[in-house]
Amino acid sequence: MTATLRVMLDQLTAPTDADLATASRQLALALIESAPQGCEVEGIIPSAAEEAFAAASLPGLASVHRTALARREMAAALQLGTAAGIGDGMIHSATLLAPLVKHDRLHDNDQTVVTLWDLRPWETPEELPRTSVAWHRAMLKRAVRHADAVVVPTHTIAERLAEIAPLRERIRVVTGAAPADLHVPTDEVGRRRDLGLPDGFVLLAGGTAESDALATGLGAVAASALDIPVVVIDAGEGDEPAIADLAAASGLPERRLHVRGSLEVANRAAVFAGAVAFVAPSRRSSFPWRVLDALTLGVPLIAADSPVHREIVVDGGMLAGGDDASPDGDRDRLAFALMQALESTTAVERLGVLAADRGRVFSWREAAERVWQLHADL
Repeated sequence: MTATLRVMLDQLTAPTDADLATASRQLALALIESAPQGCEVEGIIPSAAEEAFAAASLPGLASVHRTALARREMAAALQLGTAAGIGDGMIHSATLLAPLVKHDRLHDNDQTVVTLWDLRPWETPEELPRTSVAWHRAMLKRAVRHADAVVVPTHTIAERLAEIAPLRERIRVVTGAAPADLHVPTDEVGRRRDLGLPDGFVLLAGGTAESDALATGLGAVAASALDIPVVVIDAGEGDEPAIADLAAASGLPERRLHVRGSLEVANRAAVFAGAVAFVAPSRRSSFPWRVLDALTLGVPLIAADSPVHREIVVDGGMLAGGDDASPDGDRDRLAFALMQALESTTAVERLGVLAADRGRVFSWREAAERVWQLHADL
């Protein structure tokens, strides 16, 4: 008898977030590749999506189930507690989007496992649209009632989630990774030229939704007194003027600032390859996707000493910590760490080696094997 793991693939066909779309695809590919003997993977897609697209994106997918509703309508229906035509069985979602309804795991072997990558809807709701905050909070409440497990990417986030929702032993930790195809392209110089970027810059990531952290990072570069260009990626549409204002307020001249939006994998790898350091000032309870990129590509990393960064970075970069957790304190510590990191070619090379060594720890294959084991345990 074949056991079928049914995986939600809505982010592949109707993405709401580039990182969630990448995580969904990478995990699904790894689940297919690591499927135990007698197991297979089925994809679940919204009604408006093309089955051929899902199958072509994921070689080895056993079948594709198309729901009766498009993604937006399906998300609304699931929030209200309906199954939205998804059906039953062993269901795994790389997000909270899943049929969180009453089911019988004991007699029918029905399972529903969802994933939560960050806690912004609870900790910093002002950074998100109200509809998104309401949806995530409603779905977590449904998960408390009906999910067999809720997967989070770090133990730090697991501990914080346990304070927010009474999930107890149902919280499981499965860490994500950088995209498997994140490699420095052979035409990296040409790609940076096409993006209008110089070589040898300090790299940051984020838009105005994370303006406090971004201001801290920009301020750290300015306070370091290093006359070096700064590149900001993952800026939202229309964010450039506001980011320029943040830079100016921090003392960073406009001539040194280059702002770009979300980049596809090859271009992002080319940008990281041109950076002398990546600065991660955020303290949020969120999985740090760009930190994983930096580690994977061996880019010297300077990060705020937050619980999430301590768990992910370990000895793969410089953690700028101290008793004063204020923005000014973080700025000054990051500035000092940045100067230390770039004080010599030897220091830069050493940090690059440490980052690459740490980056090899993270693997979608290992994540998939843990997901299979989780469903087997259930």
